[in-house]
Amino acid sequence: MTKLLDRCTGTPPARATAPTGLAAWVRDLGLGIRFAVSGGRESWARTILTAVGVGLGVALLFCAASVPSVLDSRSARQEARTPADASRESRPEASDTTVLWADASTEFRDKYIAGKILRAEGTDPVRPPGVDRLPGPGEMVVSPALGELLASPEGKLLAERLNYRVIGTISDSGLLSPSELHHYVGSSTLTADNGGHRTTAFGGRLMSEPMDPVLVVVVILMCVVLLVPVAIFIATAVRFGGERRDRRLAALRLVGADIRTTRRIAAGEALFGSLLGLVIGAGVFLAARQVLGGVQVWRVSTFPGDITPVPVLAALIALAVPAAAVAVTLAALRSVAIEPLGVVRSNGTRRRRLWWRLVPPVAGMVVLVMTGTVDEKTQAVDPYPLAGGAVLVLVGLVLLLPWLVEAVVGRLKGGPVPWQLATRRLQLNSGPAARAVSGITVAVAGAIALQMLFAGIDDDFNDVTGQDPSRAQVSVSAEVANGELANRMITDFRKTKGVKSVVGTVETYVTRPGKVGGDEIQPTSTLTVGDCATLRELARIASCENGDTFVVHSDDAEQNDWVDRTARIGKAVNLNPYSEDDGSKAVLWTLPESTRKVMAKPDPMGRVHDGIFATPGAVAVSTLPAATTGAQVKIDEGLPDAVEYVRNTAARIDPAMRVFSLREVERNKQYASVQSGLLVGATGTMALIAASMLVSQVEQLRERRRLLSVLIAFGTRRATLGWSVLWQTALPIILGLALAVVGGLALGAAVLSLIEKSVSDWWVFLPFAGAGAALILAVTLLSLPPLWRLMRPDGLRTE
Repeated sequence: MTKLLDRCTGTPPARATAPTGLAAWVRDLGLGIRFAVSGGRESWARTILTAVGVGLGVALLFCAASVPSVLDSRSARQEARTPADASRESRPEASDTTVLWADASTEFRDKYIAGKILRAEGTDPVRPPGVDRLPGPGEMVVSPALGELLASPEGKLLAERLNYRVIGTISDSGLLSPSELHHYVGSSTLTADNGGHRTTAFGGRLMSEPMDPVLVVVVILMCVVLLVPVAIFIATAVRFGGERRDRRLAALRLVGADIRTTRRIAAGEALFGSLLGLVIGAGVFLAARQVLGGVQVWRVSTFPGDITPVPVLAALIALAVPAAAVAVTLAALRSVAIEPLGVVRSNGTRRRRLWWRLVPPVAGMVVLVMTGTVDEKTQAVDPYPLAGGAVLVLVGLVLLLPWLVEAVVGRLKGGPVPWQLATRRLQLNSGPAARAVSGITVAVAGAIALQMLFAGIDDDFNDVTGQDPSRAQVSVSAEVANGELANRMITDFRKTKGVKSVVGTVETYVTRPGKVGGDEIQPTSTLTVGDCATLRELARIASCENGDTFVVHSDDAEQNDWVDRTARIGKAVNLNPYSEDDGSKAVLWTLPESTRKVMAKPDPMGRVHDGIFATPGAVAVSTLPAATTGAQVKIDEGLPDAVEYVRNTAARIDPAMRVFSLREVERNKQYASVQSGLLVGATGTMALIAASMLVSQVEQLRERRRLLSVLIAFGTRRATLGWSVLWQTALPIILGLALAVVGGLALGAAVLSLIEKSVSDWWVFLPFAGAGAALILAVTLLSLPPLWRLMRPDGLRTE
């Protein structure tokens, strides 16, 4: 009745009020999601490409967010199997639960094998995690990876060294990673007097060494370099299918939608693609972490259960990716005029401006140079200016690349037909091509900066040891000394395959007998016992016979004074340095009148031995209460596995004997760990970049399917189109690599100036330029099959 009265009186009917504010956003985003779901095969193809691209990036972000969990889990596993009293000065009393242990770690070729010797002191001994029962004498429990190695032909030499009966396998709770080589050996001879340490429990706290501030700078730059390309790729992926989307938005304008509505609908389509990408990324991450449990990347592996994203970071990724998809889409459409009869891009009539694109990289350089500093007092690094400055520089390169591509290709004229097809396509719309290579541009720039940084600090983390590998290549030492052990070490090592010579010594501290007055320190020196051949390697001795003794001086005048106050010719010295402290009986020995004074020279380890030198005929090694036995072995370096034969001999003499190779230069462990982390992260990032470029290439080919079909229908050769695709890929990448070289060198120089280092090599970019060229070829070859499939006349069909 009301409607009838309105008609009679001419009153217009009331119109439904259009939603505004948040309600309008929800309506339009939901409508965009409906278009993405129900838009037909083309819409689904675009959505799936977007989801795959976003999913790859999300999977890598989840991996990055899992790094803290992996490190925490590894540290917890390490502490759980550390003897609780390993670092304490107090010695617990033996009980029914205590266990004696000694380190039995060794090396096999390029592999490190962790291990301990264990001996229970009661009927209910504590056990390390992952071990059901302690191994008895002649028994051993091993990690699965070590068991496989021992059973393989490759581990034959190692099996001779670890010649014990395997009674069990260490479970995951007792290992740092699935690929770790670890073992526990049982013993019946280990005591607190021959190198054993007593523990009441496993689960000691480790004292971690603080990281060098320079390495903190490296780690921060690594995080930026590895993660910024991922973020850029995700931002690129949500813009897939832009041309077809623009035509549909024009149709929406034709039926009455305003510009804001069409932009929000487009954002809804991108939102759906990003949400689907989150699901795909989570699935890829879950599948990948299962695979990673059995794979070593640069000798690094971890348990699948440890690869768990930090909840806060995972939530941040889940919120940031969809929000970024909406923001990027809205920002991209600001330069597009969507009208009812078509779409007009502003860059078609107006060239890109340069000035505002220079602001981020210049600001980033200013931040790095002016505010990013290392505190000289605390050696602390403020991460925010460093990370912020690096991000601004790398993002600035992304902003500069479209302008550079447009400026260069706009001046290209003529050439062969494939070249003209490629350049004309780039001149019409270079944006997608520039976006496709922005990830590799940032990655190469960051890699160049990191390589410059590593080259500048490399010498600081490679310590010159002073060792002389030309005189001996292997050093062996034991905490127990007696005549039988010393003689056996020298005899057995000299009989070992591949050994040329052996320098074997027994060393102990000696003191001057009697109490000293007041606060005076007891005069103390060292006694070194060895045969004449050995002593000649340690001092400048002209003649020597068994029974001779020497007082050895060095270039240190203060140390020589201590030697002279202790080693008085014709006077007695106390061979038991602990007698004054623990009340044990002093062991006196008189330094003969025939003792000569000589000068020391460095041993193969680079150490200078002073004090008293004696041959076995002058001092019986069995009379030394506390001493250490050592040998430095020269091997035939031309014989494969000569070092392994020496290690096998050492294990037969004493499984707890320490064996290590002599090196002129020793690399810092933290530095080596950071480098390994970089290799693992770079491998994942480069795999993502390669996949992203391939997905972008396929998306661009799909967008040009009708154009390719038209060219084929008019008789264009497939080879011509193939070469044009190559040039369309190569030109932006070449320009991107050139920009990456300039930006990477600038970023590297700025970071080096931050830590007060100079550039040592300006040519570090050459390998990365080669890698970029290889990537061009790989992406082009992989994109040829879909290109041949799209170049068919039936591509002219449409829905």
